[in-house]
Amino acid sequence: MLFSSFRPLFRSLGLLLLLPLLGATLLSSCGGRAFTQTGQASYYADKFRGRETASGTVYRPGKRTAAHNTLPFGTVVRVTNPRNHRSVKVTITDRGPHVKGRIIDLSKKAARKIGIIDAGVAPVELKVIKKAP
Repeated sequence: MLFSSFRPLFRSLGLLLLLPLLGATLLSSCGGRAFTQTGQASYYADKFRGRETASGTVYRPGKRTAAHNTLPFGTVVRVTNPRNHRSVKVTITDRGPHVKGRIIDLSKKAARKIGIIDAGVAPVELKVIKKAP
């Protein structure tokens, strides 16, 4: 077949094109239950202040925002630190984290609210509170 050598490229491109839709699929496939996820969280470095996020908004450390790989932009998520039971509501405005094993990158304000600034990386539980418009 003529295009067989391009198959891996098409698969990669297809995955990139479907990634935004995957977040919507995760939300709708829960059968009425809220989407939840557990894993490791980190927070944005100061060097990202003022930079544009994947959604087109500007990152501001003083806002309660976050990056997630699949949830649609505008989704509101409750992030809970199981070590101290503190939680914060954040809005997904960016893609990431781009480190294996992490499920969410928090703004500095959100990270401070749940007490993970000193640790840098900490276990968290996510629960979708409000689906993206």
